[in-house]
Amino acid sequence: MADTKTAGSAGAGEAGESAEVKPQRRRITRRKAVEEHARGYFDALARRDVAAVAEHWREDGVLDLVPLGVLRGRDEIVGFFRELFAAVPDLETTVSRLVAGERQVAVEWRSTGHFTGASFQGIEPTGNHLELRGLELIEVDEGENVAGTAYYDGMAFARQVGMMPPLDSGAERAIKNAFNTITKVRRAVAERRGGA
Repeated sequence: MADTKTAGSAGAGEAGESAEVKPQRRRITRRKAVEEHARGYFDALARRDVAAVAEHWREDGVLDLVPLGVLRGRDEIVGFFRELFAAVPDLETTVSRLVAGERQVAVEWRSTGHFTGASFQGIEPTGNHLELRGLELIEVDEGENVAGTAYYDGMAFARQVGMMPPLDSGAERAIKNAFNTITKVRRAVAERRGGA
């Protein structure tokens, strides 16, 4: 039988592994664990399972929802999702793409549903259909989310629930015109004060 060990592998590891192969295998294993953790987290979101969402977060975890603000601690994070699931009872969340490293993972997601349940962030339900896309960067340590930053279009959300008029509608043009008029008046007043 031929010897299958590579040159320089004697004593490097089990079954003739070179010293370079073992760290690479550990990195792959860590990436796989982070990927599985992230998939489990988004599965919990897809099921609207608040208890399972909580299990994925460290007690002192921090989630930065860029359009809304920073949530500090598991209780605040879980409270946000409890409110969201109550507001959009048919919320469906799917993962479009996921890229995992040894401690961090990027997840592109899509959520759809109807704003028919409870109020959300002080907004009364309108019954409108919602469809949002976003990206969340999550830092994972020992099987728990320690930090996350979620990016999504807050203006699209406002338009979809009816807080803002549809894009390029007459109502939106009227708002822009009123805003521009006020801006011009403020600028003129500032110039007069500066010249007096």
